[in-house]
Amino acid sequence: MSEQYVWDLRDVDETRVAAVGGKGAHLGALSRIEGVRVPGGFCVTTDAFQRVMAEAPSIDDRLDRLARVDPDDREAIRTLSAEIRRIVEGVPVPADLAAAITGALARLGEQTACAVRSSATAEDLPTASFAGQQDTYLNIVGPTAVLEHISRCWASLFTERAVTYRRRNGIDHRTVHMAVVVQRMVLPHAAGILFTADPVTGNRKVATVDAGFGLGEALVSGLVNPDVFKVRDGEVVERAIAAKRRAVEALPAGGTREVAIDARVREQPALTDAQVVRLVELGRRIEAHFGRPQDIEWCLADDEFQIVQSRPITTLFPVPESSDQDNHVYVSVGHQQMMTDPMKPLGLSMWQLTAMVPMHAAGGRLFVDVTRRLGPPAARAALLEIMGRGDPLVRDALETVLDRDGFVPSLPDAGPGGPPGGGAADPTVADPAIVTELIERSETSLAALERDIRTKTGPALFDFLAEAFEEHKRVVGDPLNIQAIMAGMEATWWLNDKLQEWLGEKNAADTLTLSAPDNITSEMGLALLDVADVIRPHPEVVEFLQGVEDEDFLDGLAQLKGGPEARAAIEGYLDRYGMRCVGEIDITRPRWRERPTTLVPVILDNVRIFEPGAAERRFEQGRLKAWEKEQEVLSRLRALPDGEGRAEATKRMIDQVRAFIGYREYPKYGIVSRYFVYKQALLGEAERLVQEGVLAEREDIHYLTFQELGDVVRSHQVDERLVQQRKEEFRSYHALTPPRVLTSDGEALSGSYRRDDVPDDALVGVPVSAGTVEGRARVVLDMADADLEAGDILITPFTDPSWSPLFVGIAGLVTEVGGLMTHGAVIAREYGLPAVVGVERATQLIRDGQRIRVHGTDGYIEILP
Repeated sequence: MSEQYVWDLRDVDETRVAAVGGKGAHLGALSRIEGVRVPGGFCVTTDAFQRVMAEAPSIDDRLDRLARVDPDDREAIRTLSAEIRRIVEGVPVPADLAAAITGALARLGEQTACAVRSSATAEDLPTASFAGQQDTYLNIVGPTAVLEHISRCWASLFTERAVTYRRRNGIDHRTVHMAVVVQRMVLPHAAGILFTADPVTGNRKVATVDAGFGLGEALVSGLVNPDVFKVRDGEVVERAIAAKRRAVEALPAGGTREVAIDARVREQPALTDAQVVRLVELGRRIEAHFGRPQDIEWCLADDEFQIVQSRPITTLFPVPESSDQDNHVYVSVGHQQMMTDPMKPLGLSMWQLTAMVPMHAAGGRLFVDVTRRLGPPAARAALLEIMGRGDPLVRDALETVLDRDGFVPSLPDAGPGGPPGGGAADPTVADPAIVTELIERSETSLAALERDIRTKTGPALFDFLAEAFEEHKRVVGDPLNIQAIMAGMEATWWLNDKLQEWLGEKNAADTLTLSAPDNITSEMGLALLDVADVIRPHPEVVEFLQGVEDEDFLDGLAQLKGGPEARAAIEGYLDRYGMRCVGEIDITRPRWRERPTTLVPVILDNVRIFEPGAAERRFEQGRLKAWEKEQEVLSRLRALPDGEGRAEATKRMIDQVRAFIGYREYPKYGIVSRYFVYKQALLGEAERLVQEGVLAEREDIHYLTFQELGDVVRSHQVDERLVQQRKEEFRSYHALTPPRVLTSDGEALSGSYRRDDVPDDALVGVPVSAGTVEGRARVVLDMADADLEAGDILITPFTDPSWSPLFVGIAGLVTEVGGLMTHGAVIAREYGLPAVVGVERATQLIRDGQRIRVHGTDGYIEILP
């Protein structure tokens, strides 16, 4: 019987997590790595824990109550978790279990000092590190004390901190069990932590060692500041030696105490450089074994390192896979597309297959490798110019990498090329007929796709889609399409640059582009005002919509007065825009047509806030304001030396920007329209696979790549473990913050603005839409939760086109992601909203309800008293 309760550490490896927990499994695996010393000991398995829990049936009721408690209700969690801990600690250890434990202890030496350490089954796993969630007890001496502290470790599964952590991470309390590791105590000269990757920058080639005198508890508890060493390529490249005034040492009879360190040695390093390098070599061996960077706790006794814990560093952003060992520099796609949330595997692979450039997946996000474009001086200058125009933080991050000698090798220019992006646009491009032609081409291609895909199922569908993706790329990559997009962008840059130079006018293009024609995204926001106009005269319809919860609510409108007209208006809107949604570049995200309730709160806000005819009035007001600005600018220019020539060039650029800037939004609309067609076909296949018993549920296809899904359709077999693994990985990706720039060394760079022309306490960003506005900040993380009043300022991580219906009712915009030509910026200018984007951590630094002032012309935000 004792075998199932106690296992020697040497008999344990990573496959035994269910029996010995994450820490125990890691320690067992560590003990098997050549050259790595782990203090001897044994594991008290989860069977022992479950045996003790079974002795206390009253725990079940409290676990049920705990599962229903709100994760933010700290008082209820504190009370229930304390009750559970008291019950667990009060259960006598059954005699046969106690005998198994004391027998194992005798083999170590009955009076040997031990460390008694918790090891939960959801602890120290690749996607979640539970550091500090359960308890560890040092220098425990004798069988009675060891048994007592094992009970405390079992109870520590239910500390308030551990319970809250599991609730927030969606982990069921009943699925987590507690093992306990009992190890021979090491009495070290020094101890500390080794990170095999820099935990701050993410650089995988830089190891960081924290070291102090005595037991590592002094460092972990924050009692002392550690010495910090950084090691790269087998050499200490940086060191900071702390004044270590206190240490924790073991007492002969058991337990620990704080002691003062002799003043003569306080500022001596706890480790020599040679010892630091030797420790890092050990760490690299451990990292290689586990296949990912590690956070390692170590002790130094008699000039020999012993490893007492190793867990994965779960906060590092993953590095894209590469087929070579060369240096690479990656730029985030999500920051360009205004969608930095993680994407599911089907969404990632579909975007990769339809993108115009190769893209690399990491951490549920996509990146473009720009290394080759950074080598030749002319290409580098062009890339930095275009990136800087879009998002200055990306440019700054790239320049930080380029400042490092040799990371990006210089290459010769390929030959004469065009001017860098951002120069004056070619005035011959400004023929509005191009826009009409491009829209017609896109609509024709989309109609052909919808017609031809109807008859395709099974393997034939995937063959068809492979061809459809090529047509998709042909439409997006049409040189005329690129020319039209650049015509509007370059005209914007030209106007802003020249009018600031000639007239001292900042961001003049913001006003000149108000109510530009053919902007599908701004039309989408205004069209929802027209829907509200249809609904407003019918109180029964308004009341019905206020109680809507089900997605089939449109059917319920038929019996109401004004209901058929309301339904027709909403259906018409969905026919035109129903393929859109938040995060729409991920094909797995539910579209408005699939989840129309998303639009209901916005429609009701429009009914309440606006008067009839608001859409037409707003568009006309914007058009008039732009015309008046044009007349003012041209008049001022004509009064300057060479004024006629400048006015003529400016008029040409104003005509160009108004002809083309609206089209900037159309290609994305075309892409998302095609995506909805692809999605409906793939969901049809998913339904068939569910009916045939191949898939458990339709949404399982989201966790397969397009290629893998094709294989499942052909073979009628799916790897269920792969689907489950992908679901867990996707959950873990939400905790990661994607960097704007990422290197192959793992260094994550977000860039800095480096401005000295803003108030000290201001939040800095990119000015994208002119004007200054004061108002109430509304921090909105999910469009469905928006509760906005007229005059509110929207604060949100990012806004892709689907957010534009909210823009009609707000007074200003602040986002964490974006640049001058990203969608939120374009629509903010279209609607005349002062806007600042690229404001790091805006949703955390600005509290919901605070009064703020947005300086859209100068690019900063003030939080008002």
